[in-house]
Amino acid sequence: MSNIRITKEFSFETGHALYGYDGKCKNVHGHSYKLSVTVIGVPISDKTNVKYGMVIDFSDLKKIVTEEIVDHFDHATVFNQTTPHIELANELKNRGHHVILVDYQPTSENMVTDFANKIQKRLPDAIRLHSLKLQETDSSYAEWYASDNA
Repeated sequence: MSNIRITKEFSFETGHALYGYDGKCKNVHGHSYKLSVTVIGVPISDKTNVKYGMVIDFSDLKKIVTEEIVDHFDHATVFNQTTPHIELANELKNRGHHVILVDYQPTSENMVTDFANKIQKRLPDAIRLHSLKLQETDSSYAEWYASDNA
């Protein structure tokens, strides 16, 4: 049986700021992110299996990505934990806002790498993460490919 790639798309709203950046993104702002997750595997060939013909049930992939990414990042504000934004982050937290502190500059490039690591840890052994596309705006996105990171 052939390897087949399947893709599921997700959307979430997240705010961030890029400390030290020399443009507008140094200010706290947000994006309507779109995340495309593509996995690869051989469809189940056991005709007695209720998931016969599937690489992975889309609902199983949805559960993984929702729990690891969407539930955490949706309507959150992301800051690098080592920048002066930490004061703002703490103030927002104290006021009941959902703040995520990460150990990287929260660019699309770094976020998509973080997401790839989180998703890979949860996939069944027979399923491999092929690629991620994190779209920040209508015309800007970052992509992660397993083949580029082998």
